[in-house]
Amino acid sequence: MKRVPTTELLDSDAGTPAEIAASLADLGRVNRWFGGVDTSEALIERVARRLGPRDLSLLEIAAGSGDVPNLAAARLRRRGINVRVLLLDRARSHLSGSNPRVVADALALPFSDGSFDLVSSCLFVHHLAPQQLTEFVQEGLRVCRKAFLMNDLIRSPLHLIAVYAGYLLYRSRLTRHDAPASVRQAYTVEEMRNLTSRIQGTQVDIQRHYFYRMGVTVWKEP
Repeated sequence: MKRVPTTELLDSDAGTPAEIAASLADLGRVNRWFGGVDTSEALIERVARRLGPRDLSLLEIAAGSGDVPNLAAARLRRRGINVRVLLLDRARSHLSGSNPRVVADALALPFSDGSFDLVSSCLFVHHLAPQQLTEFVQEGLRVCRKAFLMNDLIRSPLHLIAVYAGYLLYRSRLTRHDAPASVRQAYTVEEMRNLTSRIQGTQVDIQRHYFYRMGVTVWKEP
């Protein structure tokens, strides 16, 4: 199945405020029900277990409402791991909740080197062309101290069929357009491995997670 780059409607806020809010709510349900929160939780916990810190600062890029990092942080808190979350998104209209937040470009982060223990994203990297993805990882590595985490979809014909089968779950017409578009332009594990292997001086771990999710950990060079 060939990758097909597509402009998604939510990217350009091509809808009414109610439609945008409904689409963000759809994303929240998808992440809760189909492995999004579980994948981010596993990625963060793996860093904490491997490196030892029990208190971590995390920058979540393309964060939207922040449901994914906040739910993951709540679960991890019960296991003694404290995660302090800062949300970043290009659109102020996407940000909500009580977290500290910043409006900025994901490819030009307005932070100094090593500002956060972790930098993370969920359902963002499939929006990027290969060269942009490499730039994004390099920028994330610049502002993190320990690891850069990516939680995204895996492109697969079966995944695309499942997305169409779930149309009745989507409350926004934006989601009905964007969900299959996201699968079509997502990367495979092999493509992600090839792209991240180009970044010098890093170790990259990629795991498959529930319902066509991949979790990518790019460890910061000591």
